[in-house]
Amino acid sequence: MRNVRAIGSAACLILLVGTVLPGCGPATLVVGIAPGGQQITATAVQRDGRLGSRRVAVIDVSGLIVNADQPGLLSTGVNPVSTLAESLDWAAADPRTAAVVLRINSPGGTVTASDLMYREVMEFRGRTGKPVVAAMMDVAASGGYYLACAADHVIAQPTTVTGSVGVVLQTVSVKPALERIGVRAEALVSGPNKAAGSPLETLDDGQRAVLQGLVDGFYRDFVAVVRERRTAVAAESWPIVADGRVFTGRRAYELGLVDAVGDLDDAFAEAKRRAGIDHADLFVLHRPLDYVGSVYARAPAPASGAATQLNLVQINLERGLLTGDAGFYYLWRPSLD
Repeated sequence: MRNVRAIGSAACLILLVGTVLPGCGPATLVVGIAPGGQQITATAVQRDGRLGSRRVAVIDVSGLIVNADQPGLLSTGVNPVSTLAESLDWAAADPRTAAVVLRINSPGGTVTASDLMYREVMEFRGRTGKPVVAAMMDVAASGGYYLACAADHVIAQPTTVTGSVGVVLQTVSVKPALERIGVRAEALVSGPNKAAGSPLETLDDGQRAVLQGLVDGFYRDFVAVVRERRTAVAAESWPIVADGRVFTGRRAYELGLVDAVGDLDDAFAEAKRRAGIDHADLFVLHRPLDYVGSVYARAPAPASGAATQLNLVQINLERGLLTGDAGFYYLWRPSLD
């Protein structure tokens, strides 16, 4: 089934075209009108049963963390930074929302976007006093873990992949291949380091040192955040915590990188406890046309290595870059390294 959305100023035209499959009924054509506004809304997935109960809001951060629209089928996709900021504003403005569960399923993303989202959560906590509990799903690594550090309490599934404290700048040079076919690229630059990292050149030692210095600086920033927020990590554990490796949720708990091993029910309970309430309704925040049938309905899988690479290629091509991986990333992507 294909869902085609035509967005107008006031409404969306929803065209659902069914496909005839063996054993299925005839194809159907359904045309209807749905609200065109894309403001964050909330759907209850668990009711307490008490009139006027407080709320715990689930906010999802899934896939690649970038400050740009992620490509989507038949659409420009969504901007994860903007979506998080809008969702936090909704939770801040709603007087019934007492706490937030930040559900993370991400291998990380760009250095800047990860830091922006971290700061959004920290600012929300300081401005509202409402607690934030991070609930890690399949993956909450590198930039995803950086973001989790902004929460008051971090819970990982025993099978979560987390950690990956580090920075990557991937470069590629096509210069040798071009020279073999008789193509020579020349660039007029204002200084010896202006074209450092260009795919049409090869790095010399000086350029490599400049870029390595930037990587080292971003790495120090990452480690400083983890040291400040994860005080339970023992001094003797830092060499392995900060060397870029990943851990299971259970191992992360043993090292002090997370506060507990559990699931969404545990995150919900912890959010209520920190908010000082015994009862609450559980709501998922989402865009109006997203289907939310349960608390798990808005928890898409993190991007695979191939999908991550395709997203990076598109994002960087849109910025006029020639390499698919240009930029500094807090990102875990084992299938590409």
